[in-house]
Amino acid sequence: MVRDEYRMENGLQIRVAVPADGDLIAARNCAMAFETEGRELDCETAQKGAMAVIEDPAKGWYLVAESDGVIIGQCMITFEWSDWRCGQIWWVQSVYILPECRRTGVFSAMYAWVAASARHRPGVVGLRLYVERENEAARAAYRTLGMEEAPYVMYEDLF
Repeated sequence: MVRDEYRMENGLQIRVAVPADGDLIAARNCAMAFETEGRELDCETAQKGAMAVIEDPAKGWYLVAESDGVIIGQCMITFEWSDWRCGQIWWVQSVYILPECRRTGVFSAMYAWVAASARHRPGVVGLRLYVERENEAARAAYRTLGMEEAPYVMYEDLF
């Protein structure tokens, strides 16, 4: 998997989520869906979904950022096999930073942690994420981190 924990000089701790984090992660996922897309998630389903990832590393894993023992940021990493590149692409999803902690480098630190872990993991060939077209603040943040907008348009058939 990945390193379990990293502490920065500014006191920010970045670590892989544990089962005790599941309820908070689910609540923040609900908040993020409402804030970014105006969608109200079923909180019970979101909680089951978050716990499914935390309890089964084959599905992915959550990363959290803590300051003074309080989780202030989170993201989920899931996996895609790329036959074109014969390797795994890590998808950065469910990004949420507490509003009062945004633009303070929390996500930059989390992304750096994920990118370093991915680069040192044999078989991982890249990182991807998707973002709502209208979320200009997030798009600017991702460009600042060195990510490039992909030429793909996403389609889905959810049921």
